[in-house]
Formats: sequence, C-alpha cells, structure tokens
Amino acid sequence: MFSHIFAGVSDFERALTFYHPLMAALGIAPRFCDRSRPWAGWQSSPGPRPLFLIGAPYDRLAHDSGNGQMVAFLAETRDVVDRAYAVALSSGGSSEGAPGLRPEYHEHYYGAYFRDPDGNKLCVACHLPAP
Repeated sequence: MFSHIFAGVSDFERALTFYHPLMAALGIAPRFCDRSRPWAGWQSSPGPRPLFLIGAPYDRLAHDSGNGQMVAFLAETRDVVDRAYAVALSSGGSSEGAPGLRPEYHEHYYGAYFRDPDGNKLCVACHLPAP
C-alpha cells in the first residue's frame, strides 16, 4: 500500500540518535544515510518498500509536527512493543501512552505511543494475542 513515509526533522543528528536505536529494536534495517542532504531511510523486510525516511523538509522551511498525524510501526510481539517504547524514551522521545492493551481498537491490540524529539507522533503496535 505504501511506497514510503517521510517524517520531517529539525535537527538531523539528534533525529539519528533517536531513530537508529528505535529501528534496531524493531528489527528494521537501515538503507541509507546522507548527512549532506540531510536524510536517512530504513527498509522493511522483505524490501524494497515501504521505506521510512527522516530528513529536513524539502521546502527548506522549519519542521512542524502535525496534530492528528501519526506513524505506526508493526511489532511481531508485545515484547518488541515494550522494548521499542523503552528505547524511544531513553533516546530522547516523550511518552504519549505506555505499552498496554487497547481493547477499544480490538481485543488483541497492544500498543505504545510516543513522540520523537521533533514532536512527530509514533506508535508501535502488536495485533497478536499474548503467547
């Protein structure tokens, strides 16, 4: 369904410090990092798409996080949700909702919500029942 998702950032090095460990916790491999542009991308498996990208906004205006916009990453297990949330908070993110069941979405929805250092809202969710 998706080719790529792009999240604007205002401080590229700070964003890398946040996203590198988060993507590693999710098992998502880096595809490229070009500090001269600046932008970086991670590739889903099996690839080559979709990609998750971060970088300076193309129009060169200041980054501004949107209200009501969110990127949600799929986790294979609830442990991955917990781990990704902890990594996000220890890497400069802020909590928008600790890991837990969200039965208002569906019976097995287990998710965590947080913001990156630029205020972009992210989620990590597992849709499988507990083992």
